[in-house]
Amino acid sequence: MADEQTQKADGGLKKAPPTFRCLIGEKVGMTQVFDRDGQLCGASVVKAGPCPVMRVKRADGKDGYWAVQMAFGERKEKNTPKPLLGQFKAAGIKPARFVREFRVDSDPKVSVGETVVVDGLFKPGDYIDLRGWSKGHGFAGVMKRHGFRGLPASHGASDKQRSPGALASRRSLGRVLPGQRMAGHMGCDLVCVQKVEVLKIDAEKNLVYLNGSVPGPRGGMVTICETVKSLKHRREKAKVTVKKDKMGNIIVTKKPSKAKPA
Repeated sequence: MADEQTQKADGGLKKAPPTFRCLIGEKVGMTQVFDRDGQLCGASVVKAGPCPVMRVKRADGKDGYWAVQMAFGERKEKNTPKPLLGQFKAAGIKPARFVREFRVDSDPKVSVGETVVVDGLFKPGDYIDLRGWSKGHGFAGVMKRHGFRGLPASHGASDKQRSPGALASRRSLGRVLPGQRMAGHMGCDLVCVQKVEVLKIDAEKNLVYLNGSVPGPRGGMVTICETVKSLKHRREKAKVTVKKDKMGNIIVTKKPSKAKPA
């Protein structure tokens, strides 16, 4: 009875256990919020979930490893490939825009049909890792791609302000070695930003406010997971009390020195 009441309150969704801390989200943009210390800071906004579980791969099954496949977003049925549409129908969910797989080390304790939501999954002060595709900048020069200074515009240099300069200094080889920083394709790379602090959670709108950058453009897909770093939650700073006299001067108290042995 209690599970049925909670499902009705959540709109008929069967929530997954909060032990599985992975989500698919969409970058919304940036805003300003007040942190715990009362300071106004910039925050990146990500719409995370709800993400229905499509499939659970098991290490003791035919797949040979533990993983969870989840979906996010909306997609028209006519625009969905038929093999993917068959997977959605088998799972009993509507066609989604994104489908991603999260590998885990052990049994994630989730089942097909459950939905992973941000409510209760993360709280303010937690550290998370974000993965997404960076913005594409096309073919870029060395000044934009690598931050080169460029050549001087005087002393006979003609149209060389944005030139990379010499590329090879080895006479014997007579070629440019691999790895030389040159102009080329910039962006569209899979970027992972680690240990981003959660500032605020809006469970009603499925929004997560983060104190850090999020890779990709607005509307781009990002995956959210618990950070792989050892520190999972923000540590509170110890408050130091400073004693002052009537005139406002700081009172410095020295610890009593130990008596020297005779």
